[in-house]
Amino acid sequence: MTLQNIIDKLTSINIAEKRTISEEYGEIVLLNKDLSTLNKIFADIFGEPEKKQGVKPSKDILLLTKDYGGIWENQTLFKKDNGENIIIAMLWPWQDNIHTTLKMAAIRNK
Repeated sequence: MTLQNIIDKLTSINIAEKRTISEEYGEIVLLNKDLSTLNKIFADIFGEPEKKQGVKPSKDILLLTKDYGGIWENQTLFKKDNGENIIIAMLWPWQDNIHTTLKMAAIRNK
């Protein structure tokens, strides 16, 4: 699974802004009205979130997400290890309660 494969599965979601998409990093802005659809898609891809919104992140999660802006208590993290890479997807809700930034990264396994 690549980041582009994940983006391709988001066809039913209105993408408000595509900021960047590469093999290693992707960042798009979504509308909050589509989050329930996104969560269903992500449940199929990732399973349950590694860190749910409202839960304090562990030190391991903070270290994993550090290079991508980290993860805060009000944010959600999905994670999948596919052997070659660890794929992470972070949902960063905006204060306007209308938008959410989706940041994704493919991190090489060591």
